[in-house]
Amino acid sequence: MTESSHPYDALTPDRVIDCVESVGLLSDARIFPLNSYENRVYQVGIDEAQPLIAKFYRPGRWSDEQILEEHAFSLELAAAEIPVVAPLEFDGTTLLEAHGFRFALFPRRGGHQIELDNFDHLEQVGTMLGRIHAIGAARPFAHRPQLSLQRFALDSRETILAGDFLPSENVEAYATTTAHLIEQIAPKFEQEWSTLRLHGDCHSGNFLWRDDTPWFVDLDDCLQGPAIQDIWMLISGDRAEATAYLDTVVEGYETFYPFDPAQLQLVEPLRCLRQMHHAAWLARRWEDPAFPKAFPWFNTPRYWAEHILALREQLFALQEPPLTLGAI
Repeated sequence: MTESSHPYDALTPDRVIDCVESVGLLSDARIFPLNSYENRVYQVGIDEAQPLIAKFYRPGRWSDEQILEEHAFSLELAAAEIPVVAPLEFDGTTLLEAHGFRFALFPRRGGHQIELDNFDHLEQVGTMLGRIHAIGAARPFAHRPQLSLQRFALDSRETILAGDFLPSENVEAYATTTAHLIEQIAPKFEQEWSTLRLHGDCHSGNFLWRDDTPWFVDLDDCLQGPAIQDIWMLISGDRAEATAYLDTVVEGYETFYPFDPAQLQLVEPLRCLRQMHHAAWLARRWEDPAFPKAFPWFNTPRYWAEHILALREQLFALQEPPLTLGAI
């Protein structure tokens, strides 16, 4: 028998069912993998009951304390009647363990992808974010990470340059471009910003539109940081379009929590961090067999050429004045 090349290789369908049944449930043996790569997520049928969602945490990524703090934040939001999908509790805990895997079980929530170009939807998202941030500001995370230049830019750059990823002809261009970017954005992160507990990854894939309400899912990337981190990814288009989206989000947001317009100067720096971190995330996970299958375009000469071009475009974007409210 050959040794498993990755921990998730041992997470067979039978093992998933065994883990779910370890908390006293009886599965009907119907299992369906869901679209997730950082963790492994499955819909698991339960005998004479609604299916549940089983999320198996990537080994070595988060500590138990960090996962439990994520769960506690979700439950705190749910207790305030904010539409989030929070984990279920079994024998006094939401973090379960069986057969060498840590996992959590969640209720299944149906719905469809939110339309971020629908202003009614967007305002409701802003309203819910305002409610989340009002609760998130009550106290800081003790164990979850901070949004920082070091974690998302410097460490990401080091990962790429230290690994065998960049084609030789792109090494200098990547090193120079990222060094210039970090030099440009570093002063922004040296300033003192008000921070709070955030969702951390508010892109359209982490919402479900259900019962005329945006449901927030997957707080796996929740962290401590400035409020704008949960807002900037909702804004797209040219400057006029982006301003209209921003105004709509903020109109709903300020119903429950004040918006600091000074944080708008962080939008393009945060975009830089996300671009650099995403490339490093793919590089760090490349030994996971699921990643080359899901992202076959990564680590090709074309990918690196386009990535460096996008980073260079960010250098120009950083020179533009930041968005402002009500500018149209």
